[in-house]
Amino acid sequence: MSGIVESAGTEEAPTGQNRTVRSALLDAALEVFTERGYAEAGLAEIAARSGIPVGSLFQHYGGKRGLYLALWEEFREEQERRTAATLTAERGRGVDDPIALFVAGARAYLEGAWANRRFGRLLVEDDGPTGFDALRRQWDRAWVRRNARLLEVDEKRRAGRVRVRVLTTVIGGAARELGDCGDETEAQEIVDEVCGILIHLSAPPG
Repeated sequence: MSGIVESAGTEEAPTGQNRTVRSALLDAALEVFTERGYAEAGLAEIAARSGIPVGSLFQHYGGKRGLYLALWEEFREEQERRTAATLTAERGRGVDDPIALFVAGARAYLEGAWANRRFGRLLVEDDGPTGFDALRRQWDRAWVRRNARLLEVDEKRRAGRVRVRVLTTVIGGAARELGDCGDETEAQEIVDEVCGILIHLSAPPG
């Protein structure tokens, strides 16, 4: 885990009723953020849709910023779990080629972006809380480093770093496009197309 997201609200074990309250607040927040944008979203409307008092919202998340960051953390962690599980499964099948593993992880990430496209569409708008761009850039840098290790690229070589950054940018751009897909068939076509591009671009020169 990159651990880049700030703590939002008080720290409580998300179990039982506490988990139900948090889930209801996050679901309502995602609805309101995607409909109105972060800047125009109101805490009163989020609380009303969730059926949870505004006071409880502040207790759990500290306000609108905390809700947004919690949604981002949930999205990020789910994507990391999905790709890690895929890589573990591929290695368990005996796959050890770095490019094959990288492309399998990219496919898992893109399929996760489609599955979580509501939040993905929100990210495309670049309408988040103050300071979120810096947090996201920090995570992006960590993502590039993980991809470099997966591809066994020497990060001390500028050419290698640039290649990995380009590949990671391709995945990120495709994930944003998936948010606008009309149906699963179109989304799968994009995933397949991008994975083919990644196979071609991943091959080292020479």
